[in-house]
Amino acid sequence: MNKKTVGLELAVLGAGIAGLAAGAYFFFGPKGKKHQRHTKAWAIKMKGDVVAKLERAKAVTKPLYHQIIDSVAKKYEKGMQVSRDEVHALAADLKKHWKILSREI
Repeated sequence: MNKKTVGLELAVLGAGIAGLAAGAYFFFGPKGKKHQRHTKAWAIKMKGDVVAKLERAKAVTKPLYHQIIDSVAKKYEKGMQVSRDEVHALAADLKKHWKILSREI
């Protein structure tokens, strides 16, 4: 390895550690409990909205399931004080559960 490669790897490692530290401070710092409750609250509400729309649907297919999640996620991106990345992460996680849900249906 040359000096540029080592320097780049150290910079990436440093940025990763800084990101972890910022996240840890956000969730475990002086206002950590408040941030944890806010994060949990909007996620629970979003899941509830998805379930409510699923209950109103006559027949649930995978494309419809994904469409419902996307429409609810779009609402949360615009209306809530939640980062777009957090909403997309939760939406992606909900979409992964299609196989389990389809067995239940």
